[in-house]
Amino acid sequence: MTNRQRPTPSPIRHDMVDNHRPARLEIDRRAFVRSTLAQTAAWGIAGTSATEVLLAQDANAKSRSAGAPEVLLPRNRVPLSFVIDDSTCLVNMGHFCTPQFAEAWPKREEYQKPWRTWPREIPDAFVREFGQWCAEHGVRGKYSIVPYPACVGWLDLEIPGWSRRELQASLKLVRELMVPNWDIHPEMITHTRVIDLKTGRPLAAINAGTMENSYPQEKKSVDELASYLAYALRILKRCELPCEGITTPGGFGNLVKSELPMAVDQAVRDVFQADLPHYFKYVRRGDQSTEPLVENLRGIGTDDVRMTVNVPAGTGDWFGGWQGDSPSQPDRYANADASSGRMVELIERRQPAVMLCHWPGIYSNGSKDGFRAFQRIVLSLADRFGDQTLWMKLSEIGRYWAAKKVVEMEREGNSIVMRTPVITPLFTIRIPGAAGPVRVRPLESGPQAAKPLREVASPAALDAGTWVAEGTDLIVCVDLEGSGTRLEVGG
Repeated sequence: MTNRQRPTPSPIRHDMVDNHRPARLEIDRRAFVRSTLAQTAAWGIAGTSATEVLLAQDANAKSRSAGAPEVLLPRNRVPLSFVIDDSTCLVNMGHFCTPQFAEAWPKREEYQKPWRTWPREIPDAFVREFGQWCAEHGVRGKYSIVPYPACVGWLDLEIPGWSRRELQASLKLVRELMVPNWDIHPEMITHTRVIDLKTGRPLAAINAGTMENSYPQEKKSVDELASYLAYALRILKRCELPCEGITTPGGFGNLVKSELPMAVDQAVRDVFQADLPHYFKYVRRGDQSTEPLVENLRGIGTDDVRMTVNVPAGTGDWFGGWQGDSPSQPDRYANADASSGRMVELIERRQPAVMLCHWPGIYSNGSKDGFRAFQRIVLSLADRFGDQTLWMKLSEIGRYWAAKKVVEMEREGNSIVMRTPVITPLFTIRIPGAAGPVRVRPLESGPQAAKPLREVASPAALDAGTWVAEGTDLIVCVDLEGSGTRLEVGG
């Protein structure tokens, strides 16, 4: 369960605005959902003697007039991703979380539902059906694994009500089927009760102040916050599940928004030695940009460049909700011919289109209504935008935008030199006024190591190691090397 459909202690508030980035309003996810539910509805350029070094994010606006290269979307396609919250092994979070939230917030009507009638389990057979279908259709995204789901049991030890063999089989399924195409995130430790890290037990009191959805209730240092995140991450590590990021449950971190990115960086690096931590907390709406934000960038000009990437979603949850009992509204994402809907809007704006859901809402308490709605959306988008979009994990989207943020592009005669501390595949640039062919080589190699890139007939055919002529420009797609990459154009 996340910030989208379970109410936070209050709706959209002043503290939900990121005061460090006034140009972008970042909305707490659950508050956003509450508001939307209420609405229902040859090198070739003469005179290139000077060397030009550009930070890409600053250079793109003026690159066309300056004749400098411009960073495009990966493969020149709009990234798509599917964010799944409230998922874990076996435990149906809608069933087990509802009574705990009812005790903490006894006046909330949505917690007074007949949760006892809902299934206690989301079976592995459904995980397999979902994961296999997504793999067949190229869908990628983020899949939460709550480590101590609703205090039912520990994924690295036991879950009462299921055998150890069943638990181990469920973890194996996630490792083998989901991990190749999905980022695994902890959604903190329990997603219900706050855990005392010294004892490993929930705090004794049960109220709004002792639930992870509103943790912490006071300012915490980066180290304190990172310790809580790391506790969750270590459980997943013992389960042999890789993590490069985290998802915040509910209003988790609302009072420590400035500390959260650094805490994510600290915890993920410490537990998993990830080179580029990322996190999911926010939903963007309306005209707000859905591009990831690079936060806490430091070490530029050194051999130790570090940052955290904030990767937002661009939709509400319009499937079956966090309890799995709401009717799906797939047309809000994309209608049958993909002529309208939020995902269509984002694709046409050529901004990352990250679709949001909760796992109980995809299972829909056994009816699978949410899953069928999701399948229709995926197929509708593919029919209209299949050659314009690219399914990616959140980590892949974050990595691309991080590389775009810090890459230096240097023009040397008939070459472009690209240096970045963030390596990423499918890095795509436009070179104005240039003509092929194009060759590529690592910076540290000699001229003899240059490899020709393959020319393709259209931008839709772009992939790593290819280029295409478009008017008087070239579009080139390569995998950025850690030592730097040199493109040789023309001749």
